[in-house]
Amino acid sequence: MTREEKMNIDERYKYLRMMRRRYRSADHKTKGKLLDEMESVLGMHRKYLIGLMNSSLIRKERQRQRGRTYGPDVDDALRVIYEAYDGICAERLAPNLVSMARQLARHGELCTTSKLLDQLDCISVSTVQRILSRIRQDQPRLPRVRPKRGRRITRGIPMKRLSWKIERPGFFESDLVHHCGPSASGEYVYTIQWIDVATGWSERRAVLGRSSLVMEDAFVIFLARLPFPVLEIHPDNGTEFFNHHLLRFWGHRVQGVVLSRSRPYHKNDNPRVEQKNSTLVRRYLGYDRLDTVDHVLAVNRLYDKMWVYYNLFQPVMHLAEKEIVQDDQGGTRVIRRHDKPRTPFDRLCETDAISAAHREQLEALRDGINPRRLRQQIYDDLDDVFSLPCAGPGARQNVHLTLAKNLDRRKEPLSHLDFNCTSVD
Repeated sequence: MTREEKMNIDERYKYLRMMRRRYRSADHKTKGKLLDEMESVLGMHRKYLIGLMNSSLIRKERQRQRGRTYGPDVDDALRVIYEAYDGICAERLAPNLVSMARQLARHGELCTTSKLLDQLDCISVSTVQRILSRIRQDQPRLPRVRPKRGRRITRGIPMKRLSWKIERPGFFESDLVHHCGPSASGEYVYTIQWIDVATGWSERRAVLGRSSLVMEDAFVIFLARLPFPVLEIHPDNGTEFFNHHLLRFWGHRVQGVVLSRSRPYHKNDNPRVEQKNSTLVRRYLGYDRLDTVDHVLAVNRLYDKMWVYYNLFQPVMHLAEKEIVQDDQGGTRVIRRHDKPRTPFDRLCETDAISAAHREQLEALRDGINPRRLRQQIYDDLDDVFSLPCAGPGARQNVHLTLAKNLDRRKEPLSHLDFNCTSVD
């Protein structure tokens, strides 16, 4: 029997009661055939089935209830680890409990014993779900943003969808998130986000407006900070990505990068970055209006800490297999299976795209950070963002104050830029 067709215990008892009526009225030869059929359907031993056919087939209650396998110390540890991971699902949480417990113990956030670590190592996903159901706090999920239309300049750029089977890092989906509030008038803040298909590595930066000046500045930051080379950029058809200035930037100053784009009105051509727009941008900043230089600087301080938290500590699941099956009504459905949850950095280290120096630098950064305290700093920075006032009527903002000061944008090419880890105070 296939995995999805396996009977539960109530279905097995119902099936056995139906077969018992036929079994008791059959002759010796027919009973043997019925036993063969029950063996193939249920996978039970023949002698055990004979005993069931001669019994009442009434389920009895347990005389002694099973005790708890995991005590309050596991509950307390899960509460701390769940908070440090910012409330991820049990499927992503369970395989990474031991590594995060050791990380938190290193920073004094959790007291661990060998017994506790053994229990966290063998606890099942379903048990984690039951424990989390008592401590989980509901967090609203907000819808994604709408894509924008492109221009004729995009006609020379191929349209496609990046495959979910890409295993080599460097293929990025890109998108722009608007922070205009209820009105799109005037200049306001945008978030540029890149998501690597193979590893789930994410890059974000806030910019004021969407001129080629601020877009190019954000791209320079991404290229300088990434610990592996960029092979392809895959945005939608927005004019902020495809204009003469940025095409000249990608063709002249950054060579060897392939540009592609999603099909118009096919939002799911960029599914990974669209999902992260919801979980890594809208979940934090919502739909409020941000439109000042102070907003940009504060949001970028927030994103610098999120860069460390989500790339080094947050495990992600990737699609590993798709199977199309037919149901009983003649229709079809897709069964998706995912791989073991791992952080983007761990996935990156499994490839040869990262150098030994970058790997050692990021490992030292990760080992020296308290993830629970870092998460609290992220929410403190978020409070700072919303404490800032919006621009008044007629107020002007100097976009040059939002540009990176430590990178010389006039030098060519960009290969001279050294990798710079983001530090957390």
